[in-house]
Amino acid sequence: MVQLRGVIPAHLLPFTADLEIDERNLRRHLRGLLDLDGITGITTNAHASEVATLTADEQRRVLDIVLDEARGEVPVISGVYQDGSAKAARIATEAERAGADALLVFPSGVFEGGSQQRPEMAFGHYSEIAAATSLPMIAFVYPATSGLRLGTDALVRICSEIDNVVAVKEWSNDIVAYERNLNALRALDKPVSVLSSFSRSLLASLVLGADGVLSGHGSIVADLHVELFRAVEKQDLTQARRVWERIRPVAEVCYEDPFLDGHNRMKVALELLGRIDEAHVRPPLQPIPDPDRRRIGEALRRAGLETT
Repeated sequence: MVQLRGVIPAHLLPFTADLEIDERNLRRHLRGLLDLDGITGITTNAHASEVATLTADEQRRVLDIVLDEARGEVPVISGVYQDGSAKAARIATEAERAGADALLVFPSGVFEGGSQQRPEMAFGHYSEIAAATSLPMIAFVYPATSGLRLGTDALVRICSEIDNVVAVKEWSNDIVAYERNLNALRALDKPVSVLSSFSRSLLASLVLGADGVLSGHGSIVADLHVELFRAVEKQDLTQARRVWERIRPVAEVCYEDPFLDGHNRMKVALELLGRIDEAHVRPPLQPIPDPDRRRIGEALRRAGLETT
């Protein structure tokens, strides 16, 4: 069984100036992550890799590149990003056939219309995907303010009754909801890994209890995520706070409003750190204004990261 714990970055996706996948810089980015001591997996075809703009063929190509770079050394988790349950199930089947080790299942955009009042919809979505694959699945918990959120009861049913669901990417962005979900999942008869994606409050979420970190933010500060996770595991809160004070300014500048620019800002950070050549994004996203680029550079320097 694949172990889903530890620090699992969701990689960013470099594009060329004509907005094609930049394979050379993608491989360079992936190697920078995979060569770090303490990285226990890599996530692809997710928010951080701008999956919403990728065709099915491009998603398959990106997955193949990640699998080639990972070389079986760590699990590769592939996103299932699709509104229709049957279409999502086909994506899951294709990812398993390609060699993915696990799946990160996004909520259907249909849920925005009030699925919290019809929790059987979310359960049915996960059930249909699970019936199409033998791979371990990660349930994606969206912010407590989002129309795509999963309530605790719905989450518990999905995790307890669907055998494939063995982990949760916890992005509730509400520390009370996070603790409620954590405690409910810990009470189940089956082990369910809780992977924090609470990037602006990562220290607090890890101290409360988490089995790891799964975040696009890990693409730029993966080494610091490893240091933080290890310090909390050792219950060395002095060291954990010290590491968090380095991470925090970068998290704040990346996740400030408007949120939709979050991974765009992270890509700029990679460029400023000299880890990719250029930070191109596909529409509808637009380039980051120069004043924001300067603020990102300042945050990186405050974190003690060397920019070019």
